[in-house]
Amino acid sequence: MLIGPLPEPTSGVSVANAKVLEILQNNSSSPVRFIDMSYPDFNDEIGSFSFKKLLFFISTYLELWKVFRVSMIYITPGQSFFGIVKYAPFILVARFVRKKIIIHIHGNHLHTEYQTLKGIKKKIFHFLITRADKGIVLSESLKVNLLPFLKQNQIQVVPNFADNNLVSEATYKNNDSLKILFLSNLMEEKGIFYFLESLKILQEKKIAFTAKIAGNIDVKIKKLVEDKMNEINCLDYLGVVRGEAKSKLLDWANIFVLPTFYKMEGQPISILEAMAARNVIITTKHAGIPDIFKDQIHGFYVEKRNSESIVEKIVTLDGDRSLISEFQENNLKYFKDNFSEQAFKKRIVECFENHKE
Repeated sequence: MLIGPLPEPTSGVSVANAKVLEILQNNSSSPVRFIDMSYPDFNDEIGSFSFKKLLFFISTYLELWKVFRVSMIYITPGQSFFGIVKYAPFILVARFVRKKIIIHIHGNHLHTEYQTLKGIKKKIFHFLITRADKGIVLSESLKVNLLPFLKQNQIQVVPNFADNNLVSEATYKNNDSLKILFLSNLMEEKGIFYFLESLKILQEKKIAFTAKIAGNIDVKIKKLVEDKMNEINCLDYLGVVRGEAKSKLLDWANIFVLPTFYKMEGQPISILEAMAARNVIITTKHAGIPDIFKDQIHGFYVEKRNSESIVEKIVTLDGDRSLISEFQENNLKYFKDNFSEQAFKKRIVECFENHKE
């Protein structure tokens, strides 16, 4: 049984969970159950406590009976104290009735959170995570998040993936103009304000470009984001895009920008999607990104919280279009070799098969 967030809202974790659920349903001879832990209101205060959230998650505990009907529990908890504790009833019941537990951490904040906790909260946090039989992280550097709780041989690496339908099969991509894309949840820590400021600077410098933004807007900053978007002439906001619309959007772009400093960041699926669609990547050296990205091979690193740094790299690409083509070809090959759906399926199935032994 899978317990974790599923779309909607769309996030890296919910997209990955939807794919895992599909894989399990297609590869299991017995029924695969799930409990959707997605909180319906999107904002960037992930892991924070509120009574509204508490009531929502209490309602999910009405599905605890499902734990008795399965042999294995796969959970993708949050990385804050509340993000772990809200899964406590499922973990405790599963352990009590001797079900195997796999915990999959999609980020690089868990160990930091643990270090900041004190007293009984730290003991509860440690107790719940150590109930797992196996842990999964997105890359080698992210193993540190589970090492306070599990042994090395209990932790497995399963990198993220992108949908095969996003893979660019075109022999040519038009780089005559700069087509810049931000495809992520529009949260302050994802760097949306620094991205928008960089576009404004490019506009003032009279650098020709077209830009598009897609994703959920954090409700707390919606008005400010919309006001700043209105200051940029050649910019379209498309809302949330899925399926063919997402594929066309990624195929349209040639530069993908994600200047993230998000504390819960792991290995952004959006970067892999952009690579699959043969885009140059401009991003930050943050969380698990260095495990999937090499500077000046797949694109450029930029400084966190620095619009001018983004501008500098885009101006570099504008001045040397051959660099765009070079990075594009590198990214398509790198994606196909490492982050396809088939590669993800093989790794995740191996995790479950090994866990049965």
